[in-house]
Amino acid sequence: MSELDQLMAVMEAAFDPQWREAWTRRQVEDSLSMPNTYALLLDDKGEPLTEGSKAAGFVLVRRAPGEEELLLIGVRPESRGRGVGKRLIELFFDTARDNGADSVFLEMRANNPAASLYRACGFEPIGRRTAYYRTLDGTTLDAITFGRKL
Repeated sequence: MSELDQLMAVMEAAFDPQWREAWTRRQVEDSLSMPNTYALLLDDKGEPLTEGSKAAGFVLVRRAPGEEELLLIGVRPESRGRGVGKRLIELFFDTARDNGADSVFLEMRANNPAASLYRACGFEPIGRRTAYYRTLDGTTLDAITFGRKL
């Protein structure tokens, strides 16, 4: 199974359609075709994938001079609570530093339970967009931007 197939399988399992957060395969492919975007995948033990291993989680990241943005993070429901998400964020930080970034960012919907993980990893809220996201039932939610210095 290709890295893209693995990423899409995690996204399908991890993202509740109610929140409309999942990207289409085409959106992910188009994003990864740009030289400033990359994905990191880990297995259930928080280790990089090896031949034949199954992805438990991923991050999709966009680079810009001096900063990187975590576009998406997903962890399979059966792998949650095992440190995979935290390890993905740590790997994101390490990779961003290696790429010369001194700041990292992410954006999430206001009611996202992952906020506690982001805060535990040192992210702080730095901005808010009112009624930015629209759920499947038409409800709008604010977007919260988080940032962190590396």
